[in-house]
Amino acid sequence: MNNSKCDITYKPRRQARIIQCIYVVGFMDLFGVSMIIPLLSHHVKSLGASPTVAGIVGSTYGVLQLFSSTVVGGWSDVVGRRYSLLTCLLLSAFGYGLLGLSSSIALFVLARIPVGLFKHSLSICRALLSDLVSEKERPLVMGHFNAASSVGFILGPVVGGYLTEHEGGFYLSSFVCAAIFLLNAGLVWMLPWNETLNHHTDTNANSNSKTSKSSNGFKNCLDKKHIEHHNASPVCSQADRDWKWRDTSPFQQVWRQLTSVWMRICTLGSSDLWDVFLVRLLMGLSIMLYYSNFSLAMEERFQLKPKVTGYLISYSSTLGALSGFLVGPVTHLYGNNMPALLLHSTMLTSTLIFLYATAPNVWQVLLTSTFFAISTSIGRTCITDLELQHGGVQASGTLIGAGQSVTAVGRVLAPLLSGLAQEFSPCGPPSVGVVLALVAVGLLLVRTPEWNSKTKVKEKSHKQ
Repeated sequence: MNNSKCDITYKPRRQARIIQCIYVVGFMDLFGVSMIIPLLSHHVKSLGASPTVAGIVGSTYGVLQLFSSTVVGGWSDVVGRRYSLLTCLLLSAFGYGLLGLSSSIALFVLARIPVGLFKHSLSICRALLSDLVSEKERPLVMGHFNAASSVGFILGPVVGGYLTEHEGGFYLSSFVCAAIFLLNAGLVWMLPWNETLNHHTDTNANSNSKTSKSSNGFKNCLDKKHIEHHNASPVCSQADRDWKWRDTSPFQQVWRQLTSVWMRICTLGSSDLWDVFLVRLLMGLSIMLYYSNFSLAMEERFQLKPKVTGYLISYSSTLGALSGFLVGPVTHLYGNNMPALLLHSTMLTSTLIFLYATAPNVWQVLLTSTFFAISTSIGRTCITDLELQHGGVQASGTLIGAGQSVTAVGRVLAPLLSGLAQEFSPCGPPSVGVVLALVAVGLLLVRTPEWNSKTKVKEKSHKQ
């Protein structure tokens, strides 16, 4: 009896340590990446690329992410978080190491391919966190993870800029980034996967099986496919996955993994999650349009120097990182009513973009950017949580990967819309963003009652 009591008290502590390790992985991931991002365009031009070629090369990463996010996310559901996360970290490290050797445009493009295909470590970390915690704890944990990652994204450019001042600074930054990803892989390898992670994954599987009758399309389809094809089990422990693939040939392993991933993607495509993904796309586009010409608009509208604009952007980014810690208290205040919280944060975001587009002075821009950082941070966590609520934790990797693919579509469309809107006015991009945000608000007003009714049905089935 004493041993069982010690085990009960020990598991939450071990779980907390694992979650903290994942926070460190998220911080180091974006810290390393943000060292490289500001230097890429300068390095491509130094290799002799024209602006057009530099633009095409720069879009390679986004296009690859668009098609690989959902596939890698579904693959992590099939083979487990451990192997998928380690694979993504190691191949990303290889890509950034190859980037440090790039002395020609061809080698630069070659180095971006493994990164574009496998730089999904943050998405898998989010899926892993959703496996570990309960539905009520998930917004708090996701908010802290986003905050830790954002802090890394703020500090990385400072270190990258310092390294660039030395001879061969870009190559040194690339090798440091590759080393950071190798360290992350080592940290992930040392996690106690066969103990605590399996316990919590199996707990989530049992709780989801009890509520499968009250869930919507994607979750029900997965349950039906699970009966028809047991090798594509939506949720199983890491040990089960190891056993499943161990006694088959390499060709059979690859074939079964591919068919399982394809089945999940097809199921997702025929599900009724279109409204959640559409809201993500609309809000992603509006936020990207807000930032697309921020520096240029500040110079043309208020004659601000780039240095002052940089301070303003850093201030907003810092607030965005810190606001991740507000997600937990705010969701508790709303009683974990994510549809209502998403609706209100989206309405606030659209209002703030409008106030920025019509701001008569810098002080109003400063005020709007303050609350804008907070509202977007909360909205980002809400939309991810809604995807998992309506899709089910059984396919969290597929859902989060699909969300990243939707965001990648926004990254492709936003520069085009921004360029067209700037032909008319410096306030054109945020004005288009306001229109898109209002469309998202209208969609949420229509769909929120239905989402709330599904949540009530789910809560009632829990009580029964």
